[in-house]
Amino acid sequence: MSIPVKKINFFHSIIFFLLVSSFALIMNQFENLKISPIICFFFILSIGISHGALDHQKGKKLTKIYNLENSYFFYLIYLMLVLIVILIWFFFPTISLLLFLIVASYHFGKEDIDFLFYKKNGSNIILYFLKGMLIIVTPLLFHFIETINIFKLLLVENENFYLFLEFTESNYILLLVFLMSLLVNIYYLTNNFKFTNFLIFFDFFSIVVLNYFLTPLFAFTMYFCFLHSFRHSISLMVELDENSFKNGSLLFIKKAMPLTVLTAVFYILSLYFLSNYYQLNDAILKVIFIGLASLTFPHILLEYLLEKNEK
Repeated sequence: MSIPVKKINFFHSIIFFLLVSSFALIMNQFENLKISPIICFFFILSIGISHGALDHQKGKKLTKIYNLENSYFFYLIYLMLVLIVILIWFFFPTISLLLFLIVASYHFGKEDIDFLFYKKNGSNIILYFLKGMLIIVTPLLFHFIETINIFKLLLVENENFYLFLEFTESNYILLLVFLMSLLVNIYYLTNNFKFTNFLIFFDFFSIVVLNYFLTPLFAFTMYFCFLHSFRHSISLMVELDENSFKNGSLLFIKKAMPLTVLTAVFYILSLYFLSNYYQLNDAILKVIFIGLASLTFPHILLEYLLEKNEK
Protein backbone atom coordinates (compact mmCIF):
# COMPACT_ATOMS: atom_id res chain seq x y z
CA MET A 1 0.00 0.00 0.00
CA SER A 2 1.51 3.33 -1.12
CA ILE A 3 2.04 6.17 1.34
CA PRO A 4 -0.60 9.00 1.19
CA VAL A 5 1.88 11.82 0.47
CA LYS A 6 -0.80 14.50 0.06
CA LYS A 7 -2.27 13.61 3.43
CA ILE A 8 1.16 13.81 5.10
CA ASN A 9 1.81 17.20 3.50
CA PHE A 10 -1.66 18.44 4.47
CA PHE A 11 -1.11 17.71 8.15
CA HIS A 12 2.43 19.04 7.91
CA SER A 13 1.04 22.36 6.59
CA ILE A 14 -1.47 22.57 9.44
CA ILE A 15 1.21 21.84 12.06
CA PHE A 16 3.57 24.35 10.44
CA PHE A 17 0.85 27.04 10.42
CA LEU A 18 0.07 26.43 14.11
CA LEU A 19 3.78 26.45 14.96
CA VAL A 20 4.36 29.69 13.06
CA SER A 21 1.31 31.37 14.62
CA SER A 22 2.38 30.36 18.12
CA PHE A 23 5.94 31.51 17.53
CA ALA A 24 4.76 34.84 16.09
CA LEU A 25 2.54 35.38 19.14
CA ILE A 26 5.48 34.75 21.47
CA MET A 27 7.75 37.07 19.51
CA ASN A 28 5.05 39.76 19.54
CA GLN A 29 4.68 39.49 23.33
CA PHE A 30 8.43 39.63 23.93
CA GLU A 31 9.64 42.35 21.58
CA ASN A 32 13.19 42.20 22.95
CA LEU A 33 13.49 38.50 22.07
CA LYS A 34 15.90 38.19 19.16
CA ILE A 35 16.88 35.08 17.20
CA SER A 36 20.60 34.91 16.52
CA PRO A 37 21.73 34.44 12.90
CA ILE A 38 23.87 31.56 14.22
CA ILE A 39 20.66 29.62 14.93
CA CYS A 40 19.46 30.27 11.37
CA PHE A 41 22.86 29.17 10.09
CA PHE A 42 22.60 25.90 12.04
CA PHE A 43 19.10 25.09 10.76
CA ILE A 44 20.04 25.81 7.14
CA LEU A 45 23.19 23.67 7.43
CA SER A 46 21.27 20.73 8.84
CA ILE A 47 17.65 20.68 7.67
CA GLY A 48 17.80 23.19 4.83
CA ILE A 49 20.57 21.88 2.61
CA SER A 50 19.73 18.23 3.31
CA HIS A 51 16.78 18.35 0.88
CA GLY A 52 19.31 18.59 -1.97
CA ALA A 53 21.65 16.03 -0.46
CA LEU A 54 20.44 13.26 -2.77
CA ASP A 55 21.55 15.15 -5.87
CA HIS A 56 24.47 12.73 -6.19
CA GLN A 57 21.95 9.86 -6.42
CA LYS A 58 19.98 11.75 -9.05
CA GLY A 59 23.25 12.52 -10.82
CA LYS A 60 23.86 8.79 -11.22
CA LYS A 61 20.48 8.48 -12.93
CA LEU A 62 21.37 11.35 -15.23
CA THR A 63 24.73 9.84 -16.20
CA LYS A 64 22.92 6.62 -17.16
CA ILE A 65 20.39 8.56 -19.23
CA TYR A 66 23.22 10.29 -21.14
CA ASN A 67 25.22 7.04 -21.37
CA LEU A 68 28.17 8.39 -19.39
CA GLU A 69 30.27 5.58 -17.98
CA ASN A 70 31.92 7.58 -15.21
CA SER A 71 29.66 9.27 -12.64
CA TYR A 72 32.60 11.45 -11.51
CA PHE A 73 31.91 13.53 -14.59
CA PHE A 74 28.64 14.59 -12.96
CA TYR A 75 30.39 15.57 -9.71
CA LEU A 76 32.92 17.63 -11.65
CA ILE A 77 30.26 19.56 -13.57
CA TYR A 78 28.13 20.07 -10.44
CA LEU A 79 31.09 21.43 -8.46
CA MET A 80 32.18 23.63 -11.36
CA LEU A 81 28.71 25.16 -11.56
CA VAL A 82 28.81 25.90 -7.81
CA LEU A 83 32.18 27.64 -8.13
CA ILE A 84 31.14 29.54 -11.28
CA VAL A 85 28.05 30.94 -9.53
CA ILE A 86 30.18 32.14 -6.60
CA LEU A 87 32.72 33.76 -8.91
CA ILE A 88 30.04 35.46 -11.02
CA TRP A 89 28.39 36.74 -7.82
CA PHE A 90 31.59 38.49 -6.73
CA PHE A 91 32.07 40.14 -10.14
CA PHE A 92 28.41 40.83 -11.00
CA PRO A 93 26.50 40.84 -7.68
CA THR A 94 23.43 42.81 -8.84
CA ILE A 95 22.76 40.61 -11.87
CA SER A 96 23.48 37.50 -9.80
CA LEU A 97 21.03 38.56 -7.08
CA LEU A 98 18.30 39.33 -9.62
CA LEU A 99 18.78 35.97 -11.36
CA PHE A 100 18.81 34.20 -8.00
CA LEU A 101 15.55 35.87 -6.92
CA ILE A 102 13.89 34.98 -10.25
CA VAL A 103 15.10 31.37 -10.28
CA ALA A 104 14.37 30.91 -6.56
CA SER A 105 10.82 32.27 -7.01
CA TYR A 106 10.16 29.78 -9.79
CA HIS A 107 11.75 26.94 -7.81
CA PHE A 108 9.82 27.68 -4.60
CA GLY A 109 6.54 28.09 -6.48
CA LYS A 110 7.00 24.86 -8.42
CA GLU A 111 8.25 22.68 -5.57
CA ASP A 112 5.55 23.93 -3.18
CA ILE A 113 2.67 23.12 -5.53
CA ASP A 114 3.68 20.37 -7.97
CA PHE A 115 3.12 17.49 -5.55
CA LEU A 116 -0.61 18.33 -5.44
CA PHE A 117 -1.20 17.76 -9.14
CA TYR A 118 -0.37 14.78 -11.30
CA LYS A 119 -0.70 16.71 -14.56
CA LYS A 120 2.30 18.92 -15.28
CA ASN A 121 2.14 21.69 -17.84
CA GLY A 122 4.96 23.87 -19.15
CA SER A 123 2.58 26.85 -19.36
CA ASN A 124 2.57 26.92 -15.53
CA ILE A 125 5.99 28.61 -15.48
CA ILE A 126 4.49 32.09 -14.92
CA LEU A 127 2.11 30.76 -12.28
CA TYR A 128 4.95 28.98 -10.48
CA PHE A 129 6.97 32.20 -10.57
CA LEU A 130 4.15 34.38 -9.22
CA LYS A 131 3.37 31.89 -6.47
CA GLY A 132 7.04 31.75 -5.43
CA MET A 133 7.35 35.54 -5.56
CA LEU A 134 5.47 35.57 -2.26
CA ILE A 135 8.73 34.49 -0.57
CA ILE A 136 10.54 37.49 -2.07
CA VAL A 137 7.91 40.20 -1.86
CA THR A 138 6.61 39.71 1.72
CA PRO A 139 9.88 40.63 3.48
CA LEU A 140 10.10 43.71 1.24
CA LEU A 141 6.50 44.62 2.11
CA PHE A 142 6.84 44.25 5.88
CA HIS A 143 10.56 44.86 6.52
CA PHE A 144 11.75 46.90 3.56
CA ILE A 145 14.82 48.56 5.12
CA GLU A 146 16.01 45.37 6.81
CA THR A 147 15.68 43.40 3.57
CA ILE A 148 17.56 46.09 1.65
CA ASN A 149 20.35 45.91 4.23
CA ILE A 150 20.66 42.18 3.58
CA PHE A 151 20.96 42.84 -0.16
CA LYS A 152 23.72 45.36 0.54
CA LEU A 153 25.60 42.79 2.62
CA LEU A 154 25.48 40.50 -0.43
CA LEU A 155 27.82 42.93 -2.22
CA VAL A 156 25.02 44.60 -4.19
CA GLU A 157 25.99 48.28 -4.37
CA ASN A 158 24.14 49.32 -7.53
CA GLU A 159 22.18 52.46 -6.61
CA ASN A 160 19.81 52.03 -9.58
CA PHE A 161 18.76 48.66 -8.16
CA TYR A 162 17.78 50.25 -4.85
CA LEU A 163 16.07 53.16 -6.58
CA PHE A 164 14.00 50.62 -8.49
CA LEU A 165 13.06 48.83 -5.26
CA GLU A 166 12.09 52.14 -3.64
CA PHE A 167 9.98 52.88 -6.72
CA THR A 168 8.19 49.53 -6.39
CA GLU A 169 7.52 50.23 -2.71
CA SER A 170 6.27 53.81 -3.07
CA ASN A 171 4.06 53.00 -6.08
CA TYR A 172 2.40 49.93 -4.55
CA ILE A 173 4.02 47.59 -7.09
CA LEU A 174 5.09 45.27 -4.28
CA LEU A 175 1.50 45.14 -3.07
CA LEU A 176 0.33 44.39 -6.63
CA VAL A 177 2.77 41.47 -6.90
CA PHE A 178 1.54 40.24 -3.51
CA LEU A 179 -2.07 40.34 -4.74
CA MET A 180 -1.12 38.53 -7.96
CA SER A 181 0.51 35.80 -5.87
CA LEU A 182 -2.69 35.61 -3.81
CA LEU A 183 -4.76 35.17 -6.99
CA VAL A 184 -2.44 32.38 -8.16
CA ASN A 185 -2.93 30.62 -4.82
CA ILE A 186 -6.71 30.96 -5.22
CA TYR A 187 -6.43 29.51 -8.73
CA TYR A 188 -4.52 26.47 -7.47
CA LEU A 189 -6.98 26.06 -4.61
CA THR A 190 -9.96 25.86 -6.98
CA ASN A 191 -8.22 24.01 -9.83
CA ASN A 192 -9.33 20.34 -9.68
CA PHE A 193 -10.54 21.06 -6.16
CA LYS A 194 -9.82 18.52 -3.45
CA PHE A 195 -9.91 18.98 0.30
CA THR A 196 -6.10 18.69 0.48
CA ASN A 197 -5.86 21.79 -1.74
CA PHE A 198 -6.56 23.86 1.37
CA LEU A 199 -2.95 23.34 2.40
CA ILE A 200 -2.13 25.97 -0.25
CA PHE A 201 -3.70 28.62 1.96
CA PHE A 202 -2.22 27.23 5.15
CA ASP A 203 1.16 27.73 3.46
CA PHE A 204 0.19 31.18 2.16
CA PHE A 205 -0.87 32.50 5.56
CA SER A 206 2.14 30.87 7.24
CA ILE A 207 4.49 32.80 4.95
CA VAL A 208 2.62 36.07 5.54
CA VAL A 209 2.60 35.60 9.32
CA LEU A 210 6.30 34.68 9.31
CA ASN A 211 7.35 37.77 7.43
CA TYR A 212 5.03 40.13 9.29
CA PHE A 213 6.18 39.19 12.79
CA LEU A 214 9.74 37.92 12.28
CA THR A 215 12.93 39.31 10.81
CA PRO A 216 13.57 38.54 7.12
CA LEU A 217 16.42 36.12 7.90
CA PHE A 218 14.53 34.11 10.50
CA ALA A 219 11.30 34.13 8.44
CA PHE A 220 13.21 32.78 5.44
CA THR A 221 14.94 30.16 7.61
CA MET A 222 11.62 28.92 9.00
CA TYR A 223 10.10 28.70 5.52
CA PHE A 224 13.15 27.21 3.81
CA CYS A 225 13.93 24.60 6.45
CA PHE A 226 10.58 23.60 7.91
CA LEU A 227 8.23 24.01 4.94
CA HIS A 228 10.07 23.94 1.61
CA SER A 229 12.97 21.62 2.48
CA PHE A 230 10.96 19.42 4.83
CA ARG A 231 8.29 18.85 2.18
CA HIS A 232 10.87 18.07 -0.49
CA SER A 233 12.55 15.64 1.89
CA ILE A 234 9.20 13.90 2.47
CA SER A 235 8.85 13.31 -1.28
CA LEU A 236 12.38 11.87 -1.39
CA MET A 237 11.61 9.55 1.54
CA VAL A 238 8.55 8.25 -0.28
CA GLU A 239 10.57 7.71 -3.46
CA LEU A 240 13.08 5.63 -1.50
CA ASP A 241 10.36 3.36 -0.07
CA GLU A 242 6.77 3.80 -1.24
CA ASN A 243 5.41 1.27 1.26
CA SER A 244 7.15 2.26 4.50
CA PHE A 245 7.58 5.90 5.48
CA LYS A 246 9.73 4.88 8.45
CA ASN A 247 12.11 2.88 6.29
CA GLY A 248 12.14 5.63 3.64
CA SER A 249 13.05 8.17 6.34
CA LEU A 250 15.94 6.04 7.59
CA LEU A 251 17.21 5.50 4.06
CA PHE A 252 16.98 9.22 3.35
CA ILE A 253 18.99 10.12 6.47
CA LYS A 254 21.61 7.51 5.60
CA LYS A 255 21.95 8.61 1.97
CA ALA A 256 21.70 12.36 2.64
CA MET A 257 24.16 12.46 5.54
CA PRO A 258 27.48 12.37 3.58
CA LEU A 259 26.68 15.25 1.21
CA THR A 260 24.97 17.27 3.97
CA VAL A 261 28.04 16.97 6.21
CA LEU A 262 30.41 17.79 3.33
CA THR A 263 28.40 20.87 2.36
CA ALA A 264 28.20 21.98 6.00
CA VAL A 265 31.99 21.73 6.29
CA PHE A 266 32.43 24.02 3.26
CA TYR A 267 29.90 26.47 4.73
CA ILE A 268 31.73 26.54 8.07
CA LEU A 269 35.13 26.99 6.41
CA SER A 270 33.72 29.83 4.31
CA LEU A 271 32.28 31.44 7.44
CA TYR A 272 35.63 31.13 9.22
CA PHE A 273 37.40 32.79 6.28
CA LEU A 274 34.89 35.65 5.90
CA SER A 275 34.73 36.30 9.65
CA ASN A 276 38.29 37.59 9.37
CA TYR A 277 37.03 40.45 7.20
CA TYR A 278 33.43 41.02 8.31
CA GLN A 279 31.44 40.96 11.52
CA LEU A 280 30.18 37.46 12.33
CA ASN A 281 26.49 38.17 11.63
CA ASP A 282 27.35 39.84 8.31
CA ALA A 283 29.58 36.92 7.34
CA ILE A 284 26.76 34.48 8.18
CA LEU A 285 24.36 36.31 5.85
CA LYS A 286 26.89 36.24 3.02
CA VAL A 287 27.59 32.53 3.45
CA ILE A 288 23.90 31.61 3.73
CA PHE A 289 22.57 33.43 0.68
CA ILE A 290 25.53 33.31 -1.70
CA GLY A 291 26.04 29.68 -0.68
CA LEU A 292 22.39 28.84 -1.31
CA ALA A 293 22.53 30.57 -4.68
CA SER A 294 25.57 28.50 -5.69
CA LEU A 295 23.71 25.30 -4.76
CA THR A 296 20.33 26.33 -6.16
CA PHE A 297 21.38 26.75 -9.80
CA PRO A 298 22.92 23.26 -10.31
CA HIS A 299 20.16 21.70 -8.16
CA ILE A 300 17.41 23.20 -10.35
CA LEU A 301 19.28 22.31 -13.56
CA LEU A 302 19.57 18.70 -12.38
CA GLU A 303 15.85 18.54 -11.53
CA TYR A 304 14.99 20.03 -14.93
CA LEU A 305 17.13 17.55 -16.90
CA LEU A 306 15.72 14.58 -14.99
CA GLU A 307 12.14 15.76 -15.42
CA LYS A 308 12.70 16.45 -19.11
CA ASN A 309 14.12 12.96 -19.74
CA GLU A 310 11.44 11.26 -17.64
CA LYS A 311 8.78 12.85 -19.84
